[in-house]
Amino acid sequence: MSQVLHFIEKLWEIYVKRFHLNNAILSFGIIILAWIMDIVLALYACPLCILTRYVFGTFGFFSLIAAFNDSFKNLQNIFIFGSLFFGVGVTSRQIYIQNLSSEGLTNLSGCGMPLETTIEFYGFFGGIYRTLQGGPSCAEEGWRFIFNFAEWGLIFFLIFIFVNLLNVFKALKKV
Repeated sequence: MSQVLHFIEKLWEIYVKRFHLNNAILSFGIIILAWIMDIVLALYACPLCILTRYVFGTFGFFSLIAAFNDSFKNLQNIFIFGSLFFGVGVTSRQIYIQNLSSEGLTNLSGCGMPLETTIEFYGFFGGIYRTLQGGPSCAEEGWRFIFNFAEWGLIFFLIFIFVNLLNVFKALKKV
């Protein structure tokens, strides 16, 4: 047991040395993995899945900025946590839609078009709003390994929130 704890401590030390860069690499890795799985497994991602990938990309982008820029740490943390909490909201909404009854699904009308087309047609905020309303295509589970894509996304967003909170508290402890 002590060897496992020692291994975890060493992993954490390595991760913390380039914390934001590692966050960016992991979030971009999640996007690349989802894209590869779409191709290999012939999956069709719904608009909420695509929106989740964009949120991972936004988190990765802000983490990349934080990795190479030490100024405006508070603003960087606001953007990082904002993207993470928005990601929790998007994935939670998709999990909620996936657990609706068939009657509840018929009342949803948000995901009729691809995300890019929805944003083009309704404008940015209107398209995001329509996408978050969800639809029957967002309820499909095309792939499952213990959890489905939305559940894995929620788990990763929560892990990123937890790890980033640890990093913020560690920085506050030094001050």
